[in-house]
Amino acid sequence: MTRILAIETSCDETAAAVIEDGRHILSNVVATQIELHRRFGGVFPEVASRQHVLSIHPVVRQALNEAGIERVADLDALAVTMGPGLAGSLLVGVNAAKGLALGADLPLVGVNHLEGHIYSNWLAADGLGGPVPDDAFPLLVLIVSGGHTELVLMSDHGQYQRLGGTLDDAAGEAFDKVARLVGLGFPGGPAIQRAAQEGDEQRFKLPRPLQNRPDHRYDFSFSGLKTAVLHLVRKLEKEGEDLGDARLVADLAASFQAAVTDVLITKCAAAVAEHQVRHLCICGGVSANAALRAAAESAFGGLNIPIHIPPIFLCTDNAAMIGAAAYYGGAYHGDAQNLQSAKGLALDVSASLRLSTTQKDG
Repeated sequence: MTRILAIETSCDETAAAVIEDGRHILSNVVATQIELHRRFGGVFPEVASRQHVLSIHPVVRQALNEAGIERVADLDALAVTMGPGLAGSLLVGVNAAKGLALGADLPLVGVNHLEGHIYSNWLAADGLGGPVPDDAFPLLVLIVSGGHTELVLMSDHGQYQRLGGTLDDAAGEAFDKVARLVGLGFPGGPAIQRAAQEGDEQRFKLPRPLQNRPDHRYDFSFSGLKTAVLHLVRKLEKEGEDLGDARLVADLAASFQAAVTDVLITKCAAAVAEHQVRHLCICGGVSANAALRAAAESAFGGLNIPIHIPPIFLCTDNAAMIGAAAYYGGAYHGDAQNLQSAKGLALDVSASLRLSTTQKDG
């Protein structure tokens, strides 16, 4: 039995969790900063890092208490997000983890935030398709969040081939920007989804960027889609349409959401067919979107390709996924002996850290 205390502070969530054997969540505590950043219309980095300083100790203490851990030294290891993310926010988590590791004489595992999202699908929780089984490889992963949109082929634990990714805005970033354009506020993902439930996705014909580009088969681009919404809004205003009309906003939201979902699912389907994967995982904050989840089930449900999407509480940033990634991914691979080779106190943050690939991207 291996128990890992994990810490996540890559953006605006202060999180800590205790994970057992990479699968079982003994505790998972998240302190959100949404209300702090709402007035800015997005995450304000300096405010985020200061709030992490205030929240990190009580969040870690609560995670230990809920897991029944009296002393940090009773654990087997610590894990912490080292990047990518906001540098100031990452530093708070990494320095806290270093202090705990030094005080308890425990190894410290640095985790890539993207790898954490991937391994959210390994946790024993009630998500779509359940946790990924041990014999799932090769599998395809769509990471879709506020800062990242990537298609990754996994041949084994820690073995990644990046097939493609966003060339500009990530899908979640586009949700936030479009939500501001149509007056729905922050955070944009949940606001767009709520509005879209009452809307007609066929009313406005929006582009599907890079959907039929062989030279960018697995790449994404959402900046042009965001700009198309901007031009549409300006056109509607010139025509005298009232952007305070809930029905109009709902139709805009539904049309935009449908365009994003269509692109994501189309790219996934192409990769599934070409690489003959055994399982498909969708993860990251945007994977909480109900329309995307329904489209994935519709597209792949009859193809004998199991789909795994975490429950909502594991889609957004959390520390449980960091603990799972520390156990299965990177240099550890679930072998307690490998914990001793963890980077430990030499660990540093990397705001633009990429997922390490074992094969040439393509």
